[in-house]
Amino acid sequence: MTQIAKRTKRHRIKGDGAYGYAFIAVALVVFALFTAYPVVSAFIISFQKYKPLGSEYVGFENYINTFSDSLFWKSVTNTVVYTVLTVPVSLFLSFAVAILILPLRKKLQTAFKAIYYLPAVASGVALSVVWLWIFDPMPTGIFNRLLGVFGIENSNWLGSSSTAMFSLVLMAWLSSHGTSIIIYLAALLGIDESYYEAAELDGATFLKKLWYIVIPCLKPTTLFLLVTGVIGSFQVFQNAYLMTGGGPDNATTMVGLLIFNNAFKYFEFGEAAAQSLVLAFIIATISFIQFKFLGKEVEY
Repeated sequence: MTQIAKRTKRHRIKGDGAYGYAFIAVALVVFALFTAYPVVSAFIISFQKYKPLGSEYVGFENYINTFSDSLFWKSVTNTVVYTVLTVPVSLFLSFAVAILILPLRKKLQTAFKAIYYLPAVASGVALSVVWLWIFDPMPTGIFNRLLGVFGIENSNWLGSSSTAMFSLVLMAWLSSHGTSIIIYLAALLGIDESYYEAAELDGATFLKKLWYIVIPCLKPTTLFLLVTGVIGSFQVFQNAYLMTGGGPDNATTMVGLLIFNNAFKYFEFGEAAAQSLVLAFIIATISFIQFKFLGKEVEY
């Protein structure tokens, strides 16, 4: 009887395992078709002079052209500047808003979370159209009209190389923080109340509780949002494409936009594939450095 029971148990485990593999099969097929296959194809195409009918193998020529292209390095510089200016400020604003929402009643918290998350649901194209109206160079533009109250003259914010990047950065500062706010708020609600009670018994002020309790407890959340924020900023495309088209004088040409132009405007698919793989390597390296130096004291 014991042997029969063991055999039956083994068969049940195998059956459960088969059901498990059946459930994840769909996800594996989707991953293989839409992630693994494009990555492998991009790697192969990066060594070719791609043509729809019969591609030509060119070795490392696409990579050599990429590293010797001054526009590529300018786009990398623009992307780094955009990332450095947007990610830390966006994290700070999201954290500050989450702190302000935390003391509110649950219904008000839900209302504010919905309000702040609403832009993430809206179409990016629609948001860009609104921001084009805000940065309208005419006196009727909202930004120019607002600055006119203080006696500041009209400016072509998106048409000048000195202000175009600032315009994209300002757009990032003032929009689409909903996801980060919700994640920060969830992490804040997860902090044990006993920490605050002990701090209050010791006479800790709001700033001391913020510094010694909240910030240390939110280190894993902050690291996660920092890593994902940097990855998203290095892949930025939509804002530059719709707002400025990379101009003026390539002042807002990001790496993602450059790859798009090379592939679908100049039909240099091999060089675009090489640039995309270089961008992936840069993102992976930066993510590794962040986890290496900022994740030492982080516990998950």
